[in-house]
Amino acid sequence: MRGPAGLRGRLLGSRPLGRLRGWGGVAAMAVACGLTASLTLLPLTHSARGDSAATEVTGPGVGVGVPVKADTCENPEASLTPSSADGPSIAAIKARGKLVVGVDQNSFRWGYRNAEERTLEGFDIDLAKAIAKDVLGSENDIIFRTIPTNQRIAALESGKVDLVVRTMTINCKRIEQVAFSTAYFQVGQQILAPKGSTITGYDSSLSGKRVCTAEGSTAYEALEENSFGATFKDEADDTKADKDLLTVPNQLDCLARLQLGEVDAVLTDNALAAGQAAQDPAVELKGKPFTTEYYGVAAKLGNDDLVRRVNQVLVQYRQGPWKAAYDKWLKADLPGIPGPPAPKYK
Repeated sequence: MRGPAGLRGRLLGSRPLGRLRGWGGVAAMAVACGLTASLTLLPLTHSARGDSAATEVTGPGVGVGVPVKADTCENPEASLTPSSADGPSIAAIKARGKLVVGVDQNSFRWGYRNAEERTLEGFDIDLAKAIAKDVLGSENDIIFRTIPTNQRIAALESGKVDLVVRTMTINCKRIEQVAFSTAYFQVGQQILAPKGSTITGYDSSLSGKRVCTAEGSTAYEALEENSFGATFKDEADDTKADKDLLTVPNQLDCLARLQLGEVDAVLTDNALAAGQAAQDPAVELKGKPFTTEYYGVAAKLGNDDLVRRVNQVLVQYRQGPWKAAYDKWLKADLPGIPGPPAPKYK
């Protein structure tokens, strides 16, 4: 079975095997992955190029763009118009010689560690490399910094990373905190549970069940609005060993909890859930997605030239590389997606 390195034969010493409840070796393989310590991967090579001309690239990615009002949150996925012009943010990146990108190392098919190659791989990783190649001339001119779900915004605000390319959903709350690119993937929230579970989806079948989400995720916010009687908040008890049982730093930690029988279901977007179902044949997606959401590349507020440059990269990326990356990483587990969402511009 392919998957993050932490899925291979590592167990949490504090959790007895007797609690695996029949999940067998599958549970043993996945427990440790979501709790893997973050690391920084440095590129092996470095190259640079001169400043590119400040020209616009035209094509389908721009032609199908939909203009929207900028003073409402009816379309939070609307972003700045594309541009290849350099500004202060791009200049700083070129002076450094590296693009620093916050990514995941635990999400199968999106951003995960290949144990054999000792590299990060996935759909988001390919996109991050494409941005680095456009800005600096080589996809190797990049530093990956793995960050947990609940630290994505903080990493941008502190300047720890230039961009976050980490299955980050665009929403009204977040656009007040970070600047997003145009949408590069459409997803929807959905329940993941064992195949034999009585849970049928995001509905009344969740009543009395324990549901795990990632801290700071849109899934957690959905349960705050309507939990259908599920338990999803951890007890505020510092003496409790598993006080973070239901709300975890990294989304994959929820799969480990599910496999241990410590929670009854996971709520996350269907793209991530499909990758987890591919890792573990004992779980499946339940019901249908009940939201329409979009992933975007996030930058620090005010770094408009960097956002416009990412949007310019996405214009080109939608015209071929997106489909190639989808076919390589996602099609087998998330079939039927004809292409990327059309961009919307303010």
